[in-house]
Amino acid sequence: MTVGGGVIGARVSRAEDVRLLTGRAVFIDDVRPPGVLEAAILRSPHPHARIVRIDTTAAAAYPGVFAVVTGADVKSMVRRPQPLIWRPAPDGPETVAYPLAVDKVLYTGHGLAAVAAVDRATAEDALELIDVEYGLLPAVTTLEQALSPDAPRLHEDWPDNVAGRAVVAQGDVEAAFARADVVLRETFRFARQWGASLETRGVVATWDPFTSHLDAWVNTQSPHLIRELFAEVLGLSVDKVRVRVPDIGGGFGSKSGFYGDQVVAAVLSRVSGRPVKFLEDRRESFVATVHAREQRIDVEVAARADGTITGLRGTVHGVLGANFSTVGLSPCWTTAAIMTGPYAIPAVELNVVGVVTNKPPYGAYRGYGLPKANFVHEHMVEAVARRFGLDPHDVRRRNFVTDFPYQSPVFVYDSGRYAECLDLCRDAVRRAGWADRVARARAEGAHMGIGYAFHNEVSAFAPSRIVNMSGLDHSGFDEAAVRIDSTGRVTVHTGQTSMGQGIHTALAQVAAHALDVPLDHVTVISGDTDSAPYTGYGTAASRAAAVGGAAVLNAATRLRAKVLRIAAHVFEASPDDLEISDGVVSVKGVPGRSVTLAAIGDAAYRRPHGVLPDDEEPTLHEREVYDPVNVATAFGCTAVLASVDVETGVVELLGYLIAHDCGTMINPMIVEGQLQGGAAQAIGGALYERLAYGTSGEALTRSFAEYLLPTAGVVPPFGISHMETPADHIPGGFKGAGEAGVIGGGAAIAHAVQDALAEFRVRITSLPITPPDLLAAIRTGAER
Repeated sequence: MTVGGGVIGARVSRAEDVRLLTGRAVFIDDVRPPGVLEAAILRSPHPHARIVRIDTTAAAAYPGVFAVVTGADVKSMVRRPQPLIWRPAPDGPETVAYPLAVDKVLYTGHGLAAVAAVDRATAEDALELIDVEYGLLPAVTTLEQALSPDAPRLHEDWPDNVAGRAVVAQGDVEAAFARADVVLRETFRFARQWGASLETRGVVATWDPFTSHLDAWVNTQSPHLIRELFAEVLGLSVDKVRVRVPDIGGGFGSKSGFYGDQVVAAVLSRVSGRPVKFLEDRRESFVATVHAREQRIDVEVAARADGTITGLRGTVHGVLGANFSTVGLSPCWTTAAIMTGPYAIPAVELNVVGVVTNKPPYGAYRGYGLPKANFVHEHMVEAVARRFGLDPHDVRRRNFVTDFPYQSPVFVYDSGRYAECLDLCRDAVRRAGWADRVARARAEGAHMGIGYAFHNEVSAFAPSRIVNMSGLDHSGFDEAAVRIDSTGRVTVHTGQTSMGQGIHTALAQVAAHALDVPLDHVTVISGDTDSAPYTGYGTAASRAAAVGGAAVLNAATRLRAKVLRIAAHVFEASPDDLEISDGVVSVKGVPGRSVTLAAIGDAAYRRPHGVLPDDEEPTLHEREVYDPVNVATAFGCTAVLASVDVETGVVELLGYLIAHDCGTMINPMIVEGQLQGGAAQAIGGALYERLAYGTSGEALTRSFAEYLLPTAGVVPPFGISHMETPADHIPGGFKGAGEAGVIGGGAAIAHAVQDALAEFRVRITSLPITPPDLLAAIRTGAER
């Protein structure tokens, strides 16, 4: 048992793990209401084609089939197209997309019809009976194809394939470049990736034909947002929609959006009169869940000979899919918005250009736009150091933001100790003896190197009015409620979603700490929009512990004050003379004068006479709506030890060290798990993961046989060092840590590979670093 008062900062085991590890978790596929049907979606084998004719007669007549709908059927039953909630380029064109394709299919995997049947196998058999005649159209799958003047237009009412433009700017860019001692230019490319959660997406929808009430189980990170969007698309009032969230097998951002197949399940339930479940199979998840990461970034950096970076300009091209996902162009805009990273670069001008291609929609994935921005600014820092013969760490120090709060081109950085964090990481490298290890390896003819990357992370994403001004059509506040019951036990109600990251444990620790009760006396409840407090943006953008934790802390702190007032009445003392320890209220310095929280709870609910002051309302319940005035800025430094086989181009990671600061740590064990999980995904993006497309636009990556992920055998040992710089504007000082591990890994791995191959002067500007690409770079370097 962990006693309250010291619970924040304690390494306690996650409360969720017992249920998960003993097989008692309930995932979306375990949700089986009576009479449930299973749905399957017919997906286009072509990347671009007109739907000339579609005949569902045979499928509808197939035994066991209860409903068949086409794109036209679904369009007639919804109030509006699929919604876009974030418009960083408000004047740009918007794609008009319905849950299923209506006139054209725009990518391999685009759904155009759906079947609900007694089971999934029957539904898939019926799909094979749907007769579709396609009129094939030329496809564009690369940025260069899409921008070509004679490129086929995906959306015929658009003048070209540009989906929107935005600018991130600050300072006098022209002057900075005119006065620079050097201007360095580079182009960076990032392959298309996706979240690849252990559990695929799913929905179980029940449409009540008598009340037009929709009850939907969805494995989503954003239940209240999904509820609002269901209501908008289906033309229902929000009180007619209930969204419930089961246990989730990973989200990584890809489960935060609103998908057309969720609407399709609701429509099939309405047509059939039965509950309908749709669960992606693994093959279709590669084309039905949003993709991410694919960008081309052209930049120029202006610098002085002492290593001071004075200007940054360029263009971020977002290689989008055919239609907007829920978040539209915003991941690419975020790349530009955070491109300066932890550096005080006074003059910035970055253009953002979104371009549609015949691929699935581009959406959220852990890190959002930050990993690409980090790769760019860390590469350019090292390039400046090489140009002037400087130590890269000295260039970092010279350019670090040191005065806080600091206004970057978009975000205000609240606090940071960047130089100390860099030193902490370098000290960890020294203690690990990496330099000696590299020297010994090189003496033996091996190619081993060390790479670094420094990042900062915009976390605690929330300020509702500010994010509304930036084009987000949704709020970012968090609401929480904390209740002590008649037996003295505590229940926390939150809108945050548990998806394997341990948020229930973290919020329980916050409440236990504030109330000074045993941790096992606290229960956290979430996952049902009929009862959970409203949480605007959901569980994403490294905000659950920071914004959600602050809401719980404020509510619990007020509840503690009420408990003390009641106990003061009992003791005829001042609340200031009382203390709470382990769920017992006592008079300071007076042994034996105490009352349990259970006794106070009993009085507050059942027997108030003589115990409850006349001016106190019965019950012990407090609610908080927390909307911070600013984001919080976490930061960290990643160091990687890598070896390269110059005969095969294979990179082996030998060590991985992270120094990190996320403000006040609620649970260091959970923070470390988040950092290591993010680092594993950074390794995947740096060395393995790429969604490939053929010359005709066909999807080539449809299983894990073609899409490589890092396994336990290639993930190196981790070491993590912590700092704590509390956010002074957030109660508790919490900052986010959910995305930190993935941000700096790509750049650090690339720099380690470059260091290992210094004799070949290899420069890595694209991810992933595949063996064929690396061998080509080695050959080119050897020929110089």
